[in-house]
Parts: sequence; structure tokens; C-alpha cells
Amino acid sequence: MKDRVDALDWADLTGEVDAAGSAQTAPVLTPAECREVAALYDDVGRFRSTIDMARYRFGSGQYRYFDHPLPAVVAELRAAFYPHLLPIARSWAERLGRPAPWPDDLDEWLAVCAAAGQGKPTPILLRYVTGDWNALHRDLYGDLVFPLQVVIGLDEPGVDHTGGEFLTVEQRPRAQSRGYAATLQQGCGIVFTTRERPVASARGWSAAPMRHGVSTVRTGVRHTLGLVFHDAA
Repeated sequence: MKDRVDALDWADLTGEVDAAGSAQTAPVLTPAECREVAALYDDVGRFRSTIDMARYRFGSGQYRYFDHPLPAVVAELRAAFYPHLLPIARSWAERLGRPAPWPDDLDEWLAVCAAAGQGKPTPILLRYVTGDWNALHRDLYGDLVFPLQVVIGLDEPGVDHTGGEFLTVEQRPRAQSRGYAATLQQGCGIVFTTRERPVASARGWSAAPMRHGVSTVRTGVRHTLGLVFHDAA
């Protein structure tokens, strides 16, 4: 996983994330690996909790938080992405005049989270069926936040499902919001901001809040793997 993530065009991805708050990668998982990860959904013992989105008015659908120990592929992907996202996170913090508390090593950062009472693992597996959708939201989980995350598509759009586009909405200063939609391809990841991104303004840099969600799945089943880089309280 490390070699695959290292081989991505990070200069191009960084430019896209800077410009729009999100960017889609080339494939990091094979179709067979995607099916293996999606099949974990029915192995309930691997998860610490299951969320019914309709119950909490988050939308419609279901997702599960992995428990420790994380499946090897999930842990490896999380560790592989972190060092490439870290320079973006630090650059954004500098532009916004904020602290950048994230160490070079993911395990060190997770230890910081645990010491602050955020010790529950946050990688999630999501399942949507026909008619399901995810409301616009942000994945914060506590005071300690890493400003970027990744979602990886596990099914083939147009074959396994239709609809279910990945959505982001940016709240622009003193202007109407701007939306983006992307069809998440099988095995590919979308890197996107957890909370906000810096945007240039007449007074320097401002923080533009962003939220993400999923449009209604019209047919079929859609699975995704979510990688969040801070743990939960």
C-alpha cells in the first residue's frame, strides 16, 4: 500500500486540493481488494459500532466504525496517506496563522489523540443501497482534528450502482456556497478537507468552511472506506 500511495502524483493532487478542497487519486486498490474490503461489512465482530443514518437524521444508509486491531489493509492505507497529507495540513495551518500540532509519524499523532481522551478508532466502512444518501457534514469527533481525510470507492459506478456521487460544498466569504460533485471510481480515493480550507482574500487568508456528503443512490449498492486521521472521544 505504501508503494502505491507513494507513486501517486502528489504535486498534482496537492494543487487540486489547494484549489478546490478535494481531489481524486488514481487507483490504490485492485477490484479484488475492493471486494475483499467491502465483504468485511458483514463481519460484525470487526467493528466497535454501527450507525443507522436515518435514526440520527444524517441521511439514509448505514456505516460501521472499525475496532482495534484495524484490518491490515486499512491500517496500511491510513499510514501510507498520512505523510503525504501532512505537508498540506502544515501549509494550511501556516496560511491561517494556526498551530500545526501534527507530528511526522501517524502513531505519534494518534498517541496525542489518545492522551487527550480521543482513543476510539475512526476508520469506517459505509454501505448505501437504492434510495440512500448522506447529508452534508464534517467528521470532527473531538478537539483534536487532522484537516484532511480520504474516502476510497469499493464498488464500480455504473455497474454496481448508479448515483451516489461524492459531494462537497464550500461556504464562501460574503458569497453564496459553491458545490462540487465527483463520481468516486473503484479503488480510487478522494482526498478532501475535514473542516475548511484556506482561501485568498483581500486581507490575506481566510478559512472557508466545507462539508461533504453523498447524493442519492439511484440503483444498486455502494460501499466506501473512510480514512480519518484523528481518533474519537
